[in-house]
Amino acid sequence: MRKISTGVARRVALAAQGFAARKPVRATRRSVLGVVEKTQLLQLDSVSAVVRAHYAPVFSRIGAYDRALLDEAAWSHNARRPRRLVEYWAHEAALIPVEDWPLMGWRMAQFEHGRWSGMRKVVERNPTLGKDILDVITEVGACTAGEVERHLELDKPRAKGSWWNLSDTKMICEQLFAAGALSVDKRVSFARHYDLTERVIPPDILARKVSEEDAMRELVRRAATAHGIGTETDLRDYYRLNRKQTEPAIADLVDAGELLPVEVEGWDKPAYLRAGTPIPRRVEGAALLCPFDPLIFFRARTERLFDFHYRIEIYTPEPKRVHGYYVFPFLLNGELVGRVDLRAERAAGRLSVPGAFAEPGHDTPATAHALTEALRDMADWLELDKVVIGSRGNLAPLL
Repeated sequence: MRKISTGVARRVALAAQGFAARKPVRATRRSVLGVVEKTQLLQLDSVSAVVRAHYAPVFSRIGAYDRALLDEAAWSHNARRPRRLVEYWAHEAALIPVEDWPLMGWRMAQFEHGRWSGMRKVVERNPTLGKDILDVITEVGACTAGEVERHLELDKPRAKGSWWNLSDTKMICEQLFAAGALSVDKRVSFARHYDLTERVIPPDILARKVSEEDAMRELVRRAATAHGIGTETDLRDYYRLNRKQTEPAIADLVDAGELLPVEVEGWDKPAYLRAGTPIPRRVEGAALLCPFDPLIFFRARTERLFDFHYRIEIYTPEPKRVHGYYVFPFLLNGELVGRVDLRAERAAGRLSVPGAFAEPGHDTPATAHALTEALRDMADWLELDKVVIGSRGNLAPLL
């Protein structure tokens, strides 16, 4: 079995995720979609402390771009510029290529009666609501759950014990989305506008049926492409699979020569190198990574690759937070050298940095200079005039 160092594994992973490529002079729809070709998916999240989670990984890899390019690729469609991305449960809620929709058929069957027990209970106590919702959307077209309720003239009964306090109508819309009966035509102010899946997914793609075994093989192949190198656990996590699904798929891909078993220095599990993945001699440049960036969203892998312990602290009470509410790790020349707590204060026109922290040995003027430029670039992209540095953290005085 081939043995490689952690440094090589790190460079492989960064190249696979698009960090070894030169940034385009001008970002276009093609360069935005080129990021998804590398990452395979973009996670969605409702937190907008800085910018929505799906926009940030594209900026981290290609620099400033018009977010409307990503919106258009996911939430608009015409003959000249067809929809290229669609929402579904991949690594949590995510944008995936439209052509990947059939690979999720097994999951849609699994979610036929809801993604979790609370949702299933709502379905059970509203046996006809799903059909009523489909009838409304069939007649009026894409609409939000609230608009469906108004058409049905419901008084919004609430699901007991639901953390988000969602109405039953919203819950059934989500169940139909999870089961594949509904898809998302567009988002307005981040609210989903549901439509019949056959009006969102092209007929030829919708007609494709993929067995679970074939889907697993392809999803693991895509996870390996996005990772470059990873353990079975890494490959499993990317699309939220389970071991019984991934182990046979990995064995098939190894037999086919698409995955190469390797031993990585310091890793306690076997790893698999995606055949043909480039191994750059160095990775240069700086990038701020949002908490949901595909490079780092599996925290155990982040620690293994970068020796960087990272936890999101949004739900941690403020007095117990170590680094802050919405913290971006800072990637510099192939290493995670620090992290910054960020807030986009749009009304004041400023990017606020309440805390800036360097990893051991990186609290240097060089780190501060690179981070200053990265923060200024982000502020310009978000059309914020000022970058305001707070007092927390060992990098704050240098900034």
